[in-house]
Amino acid sequence: MRGYRCHRLLTTHHSPTEYVKIKTIDTQNGLTSQNISSIMQKKYLLVILVCLIAGSVSAQGLLKGTVYENGTNNKLQDVFIHDKNTKQYSLTDKDGNFQIKTEPGHLLIFDSPGYVSDTLYVVDMVGKKIMLETKTIALREVNINSTRQNFDPQKEYPEVYEKSKVYVMSPSSWFSKEGKDARRLKHYFRREAEERHIDAVFTRTYVGSIVPLKNRDLEDFMTMYRPTYAFLMNNNGPSLALYVNDCYKKYQALPPDKRTLPRLSDSTGVKLK
Repeated sequence: MRGYRCHRLLTTHHSPTEYVKIKTIDTQNGLTSQNISSIMQKKYLLVILVCLIAGSVSAQGLLKGTVYENGTNNKLQDVFIHDKNTKQYSLTDKDGNFQIKTEPGHLLIFDSPGYVSDTLYVVDMVGKKIMLETKTIALREVNINSTRQNFDPQKEYPEVYEKSKVYVMSPSSWFSKEGKDARRLKHYFRREAEERHIDAVFTRTYVGSIVPLKNRDLEDFMTMYRPTYAFLMNNNGPSLALYVNDCYKKYQALPPDKRTLPRLSDSTGVKLK
């Protein structure tokens, strides 16, 4: 209170004698204007330090990185990343970049239709470079026959479907980043379900029973002429068999060098078989 009184008095007109008396009283109490300035500076520094620490702590739980296709180094968009420990989730953007809340000791799963799922055990929060392998026909069928066949994202991630809703009287639901991300995730889940359906119908056993191809030739043929989800939903068994036969005629008309797909190379330059 003395320091405050001194400041107020110095802003008014006082005689030199009065000023000396006031300064003497405050000096006796150990509060000079220099002391007050020093105390205020320390308070400001403390506030700034607290803010910096808080910002640092909030950023520590955010892991960033980029997802690539192994062998081509193409950046992959819409790769689904989820933390098995907390159910936090994220999607890569158009440049393959992602960020997700996690911490050391957690397990991250990277999923994308047409690619082998990858698992990352978080050791530190340094930026990550994730390489996904393209999924062969054989691996697709193994995936379909595994326990992951029971894919029910609406049950596993109900909050995504809730946040993806758009309300007429709530403009924030149209434009918020959270709402947009949820709608992207919902689209991803639908695409994943469609790809699984194609894998379950367009199998090596089925196609191999119609065309005289085996092993790599069969896989290349199936990759080149893989039907769309819309086609399968609008055509029955006989129509699909007719489609496979027509595709085989087109396949035979191709020059031999056009009937095989190029083998991807891994990051070390070794061709993937």
